[in-house]
Amino acid sequence: MRFDPPKSLSSVLEDFLEKFPQKRKLKQGMILSAFEDVVGTRMASEVEDLHFEGNKLAMKVKHPAWRQEIHGNRFSIAKKLNSKVKGDIISDIIVRS
Repeated sequence: MRFDPPKSLSSVLEDFLEKFPQKRKLKQGMILSAFEDVVGTRMASEVEDLHFEGNKLAMKVKHPAWRQEIHGNRFSIAKKLNSKVKGDIISDIIVRS
């Protein structure tokens, strides 16, 4: 009798996600839930109506200074969020006031 070495839960989950038919939608949901962890509580508290428009992450920001801050760092934020879900899910971030 032959046993394969046990796989880590994260590798099993990654294998599942690769085969999951709605993988992109699932990863978009993971990005929405990870947003506060990535940008921090203070910045996240200024954001409302966080959602996807195609491949773009869109949000409404209450205060103009925070809108400018997020807009200026949008590529860095997108890169961190994409890295968090191990995929190229966000092509750009749209910041509205």
